[in-house]
Amino acid sequence: MQFKLIASTTLALAVSTASFTAHAADEVNIYSYRQAYLLEPLLDAFTEETGIQTNVVFARNGLAERLEREGMNSPADVVMTVDISRLNDLVERDLTQSLQNDELEQNIPENLRHPDGKWFALTTRGRMIYASVDRVEEGEITTYEDLAKPEWEGRICTRSGKHPYNIALFSSMIAHHGEQEAEQWLAGLKNNLARKPQGGDRDQIKAIAEGVCDISLGNSYYYGKMLEDENQREAAEAVRVVFPNAEGRGTHINISGIALTNSAPNRDNAIRLMEFLSQDRAQQIYAGANTEYPANPNVEPSGLVASWGELNPDALSLQTIAENREAAVRMVDRVDYDN
Repeated sequence: MQFKLIASTTLALAVSTASFTAHAADEVNIYSYRQAYLLEPLLDAFTEETGIQTNVVFARNGLAERLEREGMNSPADVVMTVDISRLNDLVERDLTQSLQNDELEQNIPENLRHPDGKWFALTTRGRMIYASVDRVEEGEITTYEDLAKPEWEGRICTRSGKHPYNIALFSSMIAHHGEQEAEQWLAGLKNNLARKPQGGDRDQIKAIAEGVCDISLGNSYYYGKMLEDENQREAAEAVRVVFPNAEGRGTHINISGIALTNSAPNRDNAIRLMEFLSQDRAQQIYAGANTEYPANPNVEPSGLVASWGELNPDALSLQTIAENREAAVRMVDRVDYDN
């Protein structure tokens, strides 16, 4: 392991900034919501290519608050995270700086980066529909809109409507249909639930395998992880992957991404890291490690991911999705989705 993990989980928030070398010619400091095992092969490849050492603080929560406390004295050069809402939160807290960079703008499509370069996507994941291979005919459900149709009453499972992954989907529905129509759709989806929203995305696939429901929503990479786990493979094989709205506007996607902090004591090294992460080699490593899709459209997904079919991603700007977040949360409350 060439990269240096300073701390992980809750311990990260107690680590002194002295743990980092605040400014060094051959280092870059990373605050990460993504787990160390996902970053290790990626950052090792970066160090091999550039000679720049990487130092990582990993935490499941609280990194934005830590950056706020540290201010311009923060040793962090970049933040790596998942979900557009977390990236947008960094921007709204004024913790990231704009970056205009030809290589990043060439490698990362416009809808997958902040308009002012305050964050860039690194990988994408589709918000898939999963259908029972035994109880749902192929082609019987093809769109997110279908989830609200009365024939699915009592047959759908989801996690909490307030989870960021669902909020992002609901935000996209607002963008495409307007708030009133999106709320009617969400009420219809709620009416079709087989049980109170609970668990994570993998639990919804397991519920289909157990016969609790016939349809679920989940991020694509969870399905890939289940197929790679011999203890979960049987449940994953009980479902069929549906790419929602593939023949229309495309499947809703979310991202993992990176942002350059305001403090960035090793700014040049940080930019080299960001450029590297957008390039073909890093995109293959990073997306492949978590069964995700590369953000760089010139890079093919792994063989496992490609075997599910072709992803036609919704081209809706992720910034628009982020801007609709509060409206989506209010909508979930109004339809009382989780109760």
